[in-house]
Amino acid sequence: MNIENQQHNPVLLIHGIDDTEAVFHKMAAQLRLQGWSVYSLDLVPNNGNVGLDKLAKQVADYVTATFAPEQRLDLVGFSMGGIVSRYYVQRLGGINRVQRFITISSPHNGTVVAYGSRRPGCVQMRPDSIFLKDLNSDAVILGQLNFTSIWTPYDLMIVPANSSQMSVGSEVIVPVALHPWMLTDPRSLAVVKAALTEPIKLPLLNKKSSQ
Repeated sequence: MNIENQQHNPVLLIHGIDDTEAVFHKMAAQLRLQGWSVYSLDLVPNNGNVGLDKLAKQVADYVTATFAPEQRLDLVGFSMGGIVSRYYVQRLGGINRVQRFITISSPHNGTVVAYGSRRPGCVQMRPDSIFLKDLNSDAVILGQLNFTSIWTPYDLMIVPANSSQMSVGSEVIVPVALHPWMLTDPRSLAVVKAALTEPIKLPLLNKKSSQ
């Protein structure tokens, strides 16, 4: 694969709970203007009524149906979508397809907000859930690709906010005031674009920066 193709992989965007692909309107538009092919899908149902592993299967099926078997891609997951994407990467073969993986304000270690619902997907996003413990048990696998976690310390949906931290990959803290603004704030968008243009390499562990 040549350098140009490495820098312009198709980008697949995965939304969060109670969202649709429409939340990526601004991000997708900017990426397309700068030459990326951008894809997204609506996870159904989007309200936590099914487990995140079931939603990850939808991602896997979409990738199979949309991209040629040899096509590598980059993956961006927002909030719950980051955990759905991780399951796809770590459990459903995505590690063999994805080269750059970005999560934005995702509850990698759970969020206490998830205690407000008994829906299966929400239970899985509670701190210390069996689902997250299992997923985090081999998170080191993410070190095989370019993995970046972006989060804000002011997040009121991911509580505590530092639940979005990971022990592998690159971490970028963007001090955005509200959870949904992470998809529209110019600083967040700049970080996403930078991560999507990084040369394919093994990321440094615990690399940390602030915007």
